[in-house]
Amino acid sequence: MHAVILAGGKGVRLRPYTTTLPKPLVPIGDRYSILEIVLHQLAAQGFTSVTLAIGHLGHLIRSYVGDGARWGLSIDYAPEDSPLGTIGPLLAMPDLPENFLVMNGDILTDLCYAELLAAHRAAGAHLSVATYRREVKIDFGVLTTFGGRITEFAEKPCYDYRVSMGVYALNRRVLDAYTPGLPLGFDELVLDQLAAGRNPLDYAFDGYWLDIGRPDDYDRANAEFDALRPALLGSAG
Repeated sequence: MHAVILAGGKGVRLRPYTTTLPKPLVPIGDRYSILEIVLHQLAAQGFTSVTLAIGHLGHLIRSYVGDGARWGLSIDYAPEDSPLGTIGPLLAMPDLPENFLVMNGDILTDLCYAELLAAHRAAGAHLSVATYRREVKIDFGVLTTFGGRITEFAEKPCYDYRVSMGVYALNRRVLDAYTPGLPLGFDELVLDQLAAGRNPLDYAFDGYWLDIGRPDDYDRANAEFDALRPALLGSAG
């Protein structure tokens, strides 16, 4: 099994932590980086090869990870000279397998990536998206209006949404319609799939998931990591 980890972003929202370190290398707890946790998980679940899409401070990631031998993985690199979005880096990667995993390099989760990829294959899907239930509380009274009149009112309502976890499974054929070297975002890919009548597979997940995108999320990850270590790393933790 093959995985692509997107590790090229500048981590602007996580500054000042990312001033001197790329976001995937910021430490969680007292021993691991986020990227190291992900590589442990992939290896434990049977993945054998990984491509790291690198950009901002990519030389530090390459120096830290090397060829992946310490995790029992074969790791190669796809450098970005300019930002290509979430999906754009994949277009220049040769020899991708028929089905493969794609994920952001800043995710802390106990999702089984191998099971997601297996479900994707079994469904014959072009694109599968790991999704998570998020409740959003609106701290205002919400009004519905029509014709200059208020027709409905809700005081500080809560809404439930399924959000993308930043983990996907793709069939390589889904990339054939796009031009290598041009930016391509996940949003554009999903909209194109919907327009073509190829509804992506929803892989619903209700375990632990945290996107380390902001200082508050990063602080929470560090506070929770000791308790979560067995679930995230198993015997390696």
